[in-house]
Amino acid sequence: MSTLQPADYIVFLVYFLIVASYGWWVYRQKHAKKENSKDFFLAKDSLTWWAIGASLIASNISAEQFIGMSGSGFKMGLAIATYEWMAAFSLIVVAVFFIPVYLKNRIYTMPQFLNQRYNATVSMIMAVFWLLLYVVVNLTSILYLGALAINSISGINLTACMYLLAIFAIVITLGGMKVIGYTDVIQVFFLILGGLATTYLALDLVATHFGSTGVLNGFSLLTDKADDHFHMIFRQENVNYADLPGLSVLIGGMLIVNLNYWGCNQYITQRALGADLKTARSGILFAAFLKLLMPLIVVIPGIAAYVLYQEGNFQTDMLQGGEVNPDRAYPVLLNLLPVGLKGLSFAALTAAIVASLAGKANSIATIFTLDIYKKIINKNADEPRQVNIGRITVVVSMLMAILIAPYMGIDKKGGFQYIQEYTGFVSPGVFAMFILGFFWKRTTSNAALFATIGGFVLSVIFKAMPNYVDLSFLEPMGFAVANAAGVYEIPFIDRMGFVFAICVIVMYFISIYETRNGVNPKGLEIDKGMFKTAPGFTVGAIIVLGLIVALYSIYW
Repeated sequence: MSTLQPADYIVFLVYFLIVASYGWWVYRQKHAKKENSKDFFLAKDSLTWWAIGASLIASNISAEQFIGMSGSGFKMGLAIATYEWMAAFSLIVVAVFFIPVYLKNRIYTMPQFLNQRYNATVSMIMAVFWLLLYVVVNLTSILYLGALAINSISGINLTACMYLLAIFAIVITLGGMKVIGYTDVIQVFFLILGGLATTYLALDLVATHFGSTGVLNGFSLLTDKADDHFHMIFRQENVNYADLPGLSVLIGGMLIVNLNYWGCNQYITQRALGADLKTARSGILFAAFLKLLMPLIVVIPGIAAYVLYQEGNFQTDMLQGGEVNPDRAYPVLLNLLPVGLKGLSFAALTAAIVASLAGKANSIATIFTLDIYKKIINKNADEPRQVNIGRITVVVSMLMAILIAPYMGIDKKGGFQYIQEYTGFVSPGVFAMFILGFFWKRTTSNAALFATIGGFVLSVIFKAMPNYVDLSFLEPMGFAVANAAGVYEIPFIDRMGFVFAICVIVMYFISIYETRNGVNPKGLEIDKGMFKTAPGFTVGAIIVLGLIVALYSIYW
């Protein structure tokens, strides 16, 4: 069993004390004025651009990236970085087109947007859905995968790890969004510093193994020894094509995954909704730059572990149940770190997990308090009452996640795939509902209701279709791949693209029919001037987009 040394615990303790002390200081500063719900849930007018950007990344990066994406790097290579690099592109789109709509219409929660744009029925259905998704899928997977990772590194009991992570996250979350936002800056610092330490070790190990020195030589050897792991766009004959189907990662379903996640997700957009437009955009641009860096931290170590494994290293460490488990790649590397650096990387992993837990718990509290409790249970609840209900919701949701996480089969599915699978059943319909709601005033409530329910039903149908229909005719077009049993299945990302397209088409015809028969949809306040960007943002966005083009050109 792997264990941390006293020096590692000292490094981790220093990290914990810095985060806790700074969080307490921010909390005390905040309480110099009277606390209200917008301050607690949104940190209204309190977060700077760098705090918003850091909080976006800290909330997004967690155990499923460190463990799951590193494991995918071991299995399929740099191509998995499309989730990060296309996220950078999506963040630019969200900053330019989505955030102005939210801020102009004073929207603070996603259910509020649906109520304001459509009606209370659509809003309430989605509020309940998001609560279930955030607690049952996201919170449980982050908590359980995080505990598994820490258990594999420290040897601390799995259940104890879950409780310790939950307590740490609750302490931060109870201080509200301002405390979360500013402590996330420290979390991101440790996350990047510790992550880079692991990458340094991995590349140095590769260089040393082949009789060389230095991380640059290590990276050069990596690209030489694992050339097949440095291609972003898979051909159809690639064994991993079903996971990342060719150009669909650029112009297909991957855009829906990212635009829905970054633009229509309370968990993420909440960080920017309490700021003015210039600050929000600058923070999102900062997050886009950080996103370009993430594959260096979470993917490259996985590829390094693959090369070393092919050379005869880690032959038993990578096994689980007699088979190679790619998700063990990152913990195996962490356990090779020298004393002290191991503590730093342990702190980085903990920072990523705790920040994600805190952000998710705050979003759960925001939706429950503002969109369910205030609207249905106690319409007359004053500001202090709403804040207290939010804090109670944080604790209850965390306890629920601890209790149900062991029974969800998260470790059997793989964390990254677990989250993508379950959120992907509704993402196409939700994104269709949002995108038409933003930019087409004739979109009706019944059209949105179809996207909410019909999108989910269509996703289930497409998932089950291969059991009843021979889809081999789609193979020449690249939209079907034979599985191990010889059954042709539509790749997950392509399924999302198909469902999104069908939802948009059906929503269009429903809306046209209803508006011609007297239905008058509630449009949002939008004008072209909202989408004009400041010169500094424009330059930064062009640099981000240029870097993405360059990266895909080099590693096509």
